[in-house]
Amino acid sequence: MEFRRIKILEESIHKPRVIYVSTYPPRECGIATFTKDLTDTLDRFNPLIKSELIAINDEGGNYDYGSKVVFQIAQNDEASYAAAADFINASHCRLVNIQHEFGIFGGEDGEFVLKFLEQIKKPVVTTLHTLVPSPTEKRKKIIQAIADKGIVVVMTEAGKRILREVYKVADNKIRIIPHGAPFVHLHPSSSAKSDLDLKGKIVLSTAGLINENKGIEYVLSALPTLVSKYPNLVYCVIGETHPQVRRKEGERYRKFLEKEVKRLKIEEYVRFINRYLSLEELLRYLIATDIYLTPYLCEDQIASGTLTYALACGKAIISTPYLYAKEVLSYGERGLLAKFRDSRSIQENVDFLLTNPKVKKHLEREAYKYGQGLIWPKVAKGYLDLFYHLVVKEKKEKHIFFKRKRPPLKTIYLEMLTDNIGVVQHAVYSVQNRSTGYALDDNARALIFAVRYHTHYHDEKSLRLISTYLSFLYFSQKANGNFYTLMDYNKNFLETGEKEQDAYGRALWATGVAVASDLHENLKATAKHIFENALKCIDTLKFLRAKAFAIMGLYYYQKAYPETKGIQEKMEKLADCLVKSFYEHSVFSPNSAGRVWKWFEDIITYSNGRLPEALFLAYKMSNNKEYLKVAEESLSFLSSLLIKNNQLVLIGNKGWCKREEYLKEGKRAIYDQQPVDADSMVEVYLRAYQITQNEDYYKKALLSFAWFLGENLKKEWLYDRITGGCFDGLTEEGLNLNQGAESTIAYLMARLSLEKKW
Repeated sequence: MEFRRIKILEESIHKPRVIYVSTYPPRECGIATFTKDLTDTLDRFNPLIKSELIAINDEGGNYDYGSKVVFQIAQNDEASYAAAADFINASHCRLVNIQHEFGIFGGEDGEFVLKFLEQIKKPVVTTLHTLVPSPTEKRKKIIQAIADKGIVVVMTEAGKRILREVYKVADNKIRIIPHGAPFVHLHPSSSAKSDLDLKGKIVLSTAGLINENKGIEYVLSALPTLVSKYPNLVYCVIGETHPQVRRKEGERYRKFLEKEVKRLKIEEYVRFINRYLSLEELLRYLIATDIYLTPYLCEDQIASGTLTYALACGKAIISTPYLYAKEVLSYGERGLLAKFRDSRSIQENVDFLLTNPKVKKHLEREAYKYGQGLIWPKVAKGYLDLFYHLVVKEKKEKHIFFKRKRPPLKTIYLEMLTDNIGVVQHAVYSVQNRSTGYALDDNARALIFAVRYHTHYHDEKSLRLISTYLSFLYFSQKANGNFYTLMDYNKNFLETGEKEQDAYGRALWATGVAVASDLHENLKATAKHIFENALKCIDTLKFLRAKAFAIMGLYYYQKAYPETKGIQEKMEKLADCLVKSFYEHSVFSPNSAGRVWKWFEDIITYSNGRLPEALFLAYKMSNNKEYLKVAEESLSFLSSLLIKNNQLVLIGNKGWCKREEYLKEGKRAIYDQQPVDADSMVEVYLRAYQITQNEDYYKKALLSFAWFLGENLKKEWLYDRITGGCFDGLTEEGLNLNQGAESTIAYLMARLSLEKKW
């Protein structure tokens, strides 16, 4: 039933299409591998966009591509380029991405690509895999014509500098998106050696399609000296001869290397793995490697897929100083640089690393750290952001959100996360991770959003969501009125200890919202039953946030049934607890640094806005001005911590904000920042504005919402404009690229709250 529901959902929307023009497997080519890795990741990362391929065939090539390839270009047939352009113009594609390298397009220096570009009527992004600092005049004009047509992507700062200074391409035409790499868990090299018959060996390796620019002979010349000192050393040359090289000159270079091995009498120390390896095989060899070598001869090379993979595997690297290596190895900070065409330099660098294990370990650690910024999902996000800006042509207004120009409210991604049981807790990028099951917290949040959404829009799809989430809460409730907080995918409930209290409070809040809504009576009756059964446990609450959530539930229930006895008393009892805790933990007299602490606990953690929000509601129900006073004082203090330079800077969950550290040093954690905290700030400011009519609160609500839309320390959009989901957090390295239920619902609740006419 679940698969059928998703299929119907997908077929009911128009999937935007991006057509990639490139070589593609099974053609053996580095750019083909790059394009497959990129499009496979984009398809997993964002299933709402469809990737299609126009494959470029080499002369005599006849490949079984599969359904992803929708058109083929014969490399040296100029007419097929025109036909491909006509196909693109007639298609539903929104954008074209060309993977460019001079050797894969027909005509002199690949000039057939120019007429192809001239005929395309869709936005074009071209990824440049080759860019030399001293081009021929013809190649220079080809690159300039490509840049004139659209945006060009390069993989390094060096590439951007060359485009700007040599090719005279304007900055606004250039984007830097790094070469991607797979995610690899950090393993010691010994973990993979046994399977490859390399146990007990010191493994050097060079990988990739072989040609004479690889400089492998200089490593071979360094080996005799090395193996005399390290007799267990072996050098693996991984990969077959490049097909285009083999077609022109056969195996000339490989035979030369084999002769060198015999001449140097190092046969037992060199292994040629003479075939095109799958990704899994290549990674196994890289993991087994102790030192990875790229002794390339071409100083102008601006990309290397295998060097990128070695970084992602956390390898100690020695390379000649070609442009890409110098930049990604940071001139020796993440790897060592040997001289061009210099066997002795290679030998000395290898020996240095083998005799200095601490240096080798440092390089491995720095390489792996850097490599995590190159994993394919992060690269895919770079392309998606670029595609979005080109297609939507979004205006870059600094204060766009104060002008009330906000993204449309889309529920499609929440619907995709929801099956017939409830909303799945986590996602792998933007696809359900069903193994994580269903959380009561998320389904309670989702119920609040769905009820509010139905109240605002009165559409049928929200009724289905409401019924699903309400059913989950009903099924999760125990006989004593409390709740199970986690269900696995096989519908087994799991105990989670103290976490029950927050989830209980949110369930009370959610059912209170449902009871007070304009839903039809049978749904409200179910919510009322759950709420009243849960009230039996309200006096057991210990934790402040659980009490705050419960206050909000009681507020809404009282709105629906003002005649019910005891509800206001329960709410005031909980509100009094918050007020008491506020005075017990606050430090009102400034210390020597002029700092005060006006908060409910001696640590500020998550969902912080909900504590003052609960007191604003308690004041609205009871007219107790002490509740209003504490709500405003605590919110003012929280604002002083979170709003810096007209920007929301949330408390990070790696350390939080502790009273003693703050009063003594002004210390508070910056990362990781969570969407659920941003939502709580949007909503508490709007609630404060509703109660006080102070315009400053409304401005702060808009400022807080802008956090989702790039107005944050990393200038990253947490809201995914394509899926309609929300990324899971802002880390020191950038975005957490998964889009789970909590984050997505937090964004939707914040976005929907701005629609309310306060």
